[in-house]
Amino acid sequence: MSNPIHPSAPSDPPPGAAQAVPRQTGPARPVAPLVSPQSHRRSCWQRFLAWWRGPVTTPVLVPPPSGRVPELATLRRVPAEPIVVPALGEAFDFRIHAIYDWTGQQIRQEELRYRVDLHNMTWAVGVVRELSAAIARGYEPHRSQELEEKLNDCFREQRWPRAARPGQPQFTVRVWVRPDERVRERLRPYWEQRIALECEHELSKLRTEFADDLTRRWRDVLQSLEQDPVTLHAARLTGERFAEVFGQYVTERRQAVPELVTLLTQAVRGHGDLALGPSEYTEAWDVALRTYRRQYGLDEAA
Repeated sequence: MSNPIHPSAPSDPPPGAAQAVPRQTGPARPVAPLVSPQSHRRSCWQRFLAWWRGPVTTPVLVPPPSGRVPELATLRRVPAEPIVVPALGEAFDFRIHAIYDWTGQQIRQEELRYRVDLHNMTWAVGVVRELSAAIARGYEPHRSQELEEKLNDCFREQRWPRAARPGQPQFTVRVWVRPDERVRERLRPYWEQRIALECEHELSKLRTEFADDLTRRWRDVLQSLEQDPVTLHAARLTGERFAEVFGQYVTERRQAVPELVTLLTQAVRGHGDLALGPSEYTEAWDVALRTYRRQYGLDEAA
């Protein structure tokens, strides 16, 4: 009678029997994938680019500053490109350079700058271009200064947009205008001649003023020296040219004085011959006659 079969621990296999390979019960070991030469070169190139560019930094977002919002924020913008509008006849253009002054109430400076640079500047340039073009067509191409004055008169005390909400930016504008380059080339010879004429005019005025001043000074000198009897001889010590001119001047004056005295004498005697009697007229001539005689040492009885 055979024994019943009871479950028991496994017994060792008989010698020479084939042993079974134990099955792995843990996690599977990863198997390296097969990499093609092209993929290997591409990954090397990507690693080189990453090294060349450097580490990638993530921008840090700065929170808006806390605190009280200012009542008024200001900002100025001056575009590099001018506004080009046609002149009268539309053959030449004006170039308008504008300065925009922005303001905002109950808005931070950073927010004002963001709004202006992102949206409002393009709109503001369009407003100025439209208004300027309508006015510039009435001015000749070489009247840029008159156009500039007109535009600034129109823009003065103006703000855009006219009815702004709290926090909405507004701007004012001032401009300066330059003519077309072709017009400037035509105007250059005109201004060169005008500048030369004005300079010559100023020089002529200076020459006249200097000559007048010098003449007055020499007149005073000659009049003061004429009264001195030794002046004619002393003049030779200052220079031959001065002595010659001064001698001629004294001689001519001395020759003219006797003739004048003779005329005065005849005038006084002539009134006496007519029996006109004494008068202020004859007395004045008589005083002049005696004065000249004493001044130049002439004989009173002559």
